[in-house]
Amino acid sequence: MTESRRFSPPRQRAFDARFEAQKIAFGPVVFHCVRYAWKRGMLQALAEAGETGIKLDELEATGRWSRYALKLVLESCLSAGVVLIDNGRWQLDKAGFCLISDDITRINFDFVHDVCYQGLFELERSLDAGKPLGLAHLSGLGDWPSIYPVLSELPEPARSSWFAFDHHYSDTSFPTILPDVFATAPRRLMDIGANTGKFSRAALAHDPRVELHLVDLPQQLALADAELCGAGLRERALLHPRNLLDGAATLPGGMDLVWMSQFLSCFGEAEIASIFERVAASLAEQGQVLVLDTFWDRQRYDIAAYCLINTSPYFTAMASGNSKVYESQDYIRLAEAAGLRLLTVRDGIGYCHSLLRFARA
Repeated sequence: MTESRRFSPPRQRAFDARFEAQKIAFGPVVFHCVRYAWKRGMLQALAEAGETGIKLDELEATGRWSRYALKLVLESCLSAGVVLIDNGRWQLDKAGFCLISDDITRINFDFVHDVCYQGLFELERSLDAGKPLGLAHLSGLGDWPSIYPVLSELPEPARSSWFAFDHHYSDTSFPTILPDVFATAPRRLMDIGANTGKFSRAALAHDPRVELHLVDLPQQLALADAELCGAGLRERALLHPRNLLDGAATLPGGMDLVWMSQFLSCFGEAEIASIFERVAASLAEQGQVLVLDTFWDRQRYDIAAYCLINTSPYFTAMASGNSKVYESQDYIRLAEAAGLRLLTVRDGIGYCHSLLRFARA
């Protein structure tokens, strides 16, 4: 079992700290300028110009942008290290290349803009109320207590950006964790938080003998149902519509293995404690629990910890009002209080996942 790794940026000098503070103050301004340069093709035009760069007059001559837009946006990009200027010729810098070519950068950018940006204006009120008050900024959703029942109804482009964000982080882990899932040869496997059924599909295809129980909200199970039917795997799947925010919602019992992937981070600590208690009660005598999630304290690289820490405000303002990206010890503490004991931890799965394995205490 590896130890958690604390994200700890180096102490700043006073002058550097003042500059960093201004970057934070103007962060929303820079975000929108950089997004404009990316989405409107300015960054691509610089990439095509190569190392020789291109003059402002040449960019203006294409008729795609006004001189005013070019100067305003590119100067903001210059301040953020996205572009550079050398002898009057504009070039794409490395951060700019990330925006036009790096999947995780583009997915994060779209998620923040399309799903979170307007709603994060309500972060202060959401923290005070413990409710995702920013969700109202996604038009047409009405008054919902969380984002999860309406994921399939999100307006575009928010819907596509949400699922691209969710799947990009989770899908990279699925190919490598199936041996862990089936290490104890489970016959009755429960997938709590089945979402669109991607893991359930992979598990059913991996072992033709396993019986899989899917637990989620009815709206999500409808998507999983369609996924499994399309793959010809529906026969060995049993659907259990549950709202696990309801403490009285029980789980089917006799499970050899309970699987939860990027699920518990959708809840506050009190709800996680309740879910762990019901999961413990659902296990067969030698049953185990596998929790796959993104813990900011178990990341090898600071860039991953940074992204995860700053995903937490989405959970506050948009998703549930009281959940976040947790430290691994939070889950371990709550699981142990529910009568489970930690067996192993495996880090470095996919981009930033860790796998916690529990058994009954």
